[in-house]
Amino acid sequence: MADDFGQQLIALLPRLRRFAVSLTRSRDLADDLVQITCEKALANQHTYEAGTRLDAWLFRIMRNSWIDRVRRNTTEGTKIDVDDAHYLVGQDGAAVTEARLMLNSTAEHLANLPDDQREVMLLVCVDELSYREAADILEVPIGTVMSRLARARKKIMAEMGIDAGTTRSEDEKGSVR
Repeated sequence: MADDFGQQLIALLPRLRRFAVSLTRSRDLADDLVQITCEKALANQHTYEAGTRLDAWLFRIMRNSWIDRVRRNTTEGTKIDVDDAHYLVGQDGAAVTEARLMLNSTAEHLANLPDDQREVMLLVCVDELSYREAADILEVPIGTVMSRLARARKKIMAEMGIDAGTTRSEDEKGSVR
């Protein structure tokens, strides 16, 4: 009887997997559900009545197992895999705090700029518009945008104590860090 049961169970595996995919809408979850169903069927093989439809019995086990899993997930809430939560592991609290302080300080200095310089700084550096687009919006020549931006950057760098000798091109080359 045990060999016959096992052979019938193996023969039904493709149908069980199709049903599991229709329940879970995920191949990975479906494979897990088929495994759970087979484990329960083998553990409760003694309760199966010979002569009845094995497929119906297995489908019922599968459906009940799926309902149990959905209910359990609903009551447990959202699960987060620690391996997928890289942002939690190794986050440097000091670096985050320093970045926030620097951002707040920059925002204060930006707020203290004259209106014409602040407008250009926001359009070009925050909204990432080109000099031409900023000039069109402000209805000024492109050279005016460039000079206002240069003055705004210079003023903020001076107020924040940033060395104006460190240029972007030098920093990108790695010569100044």
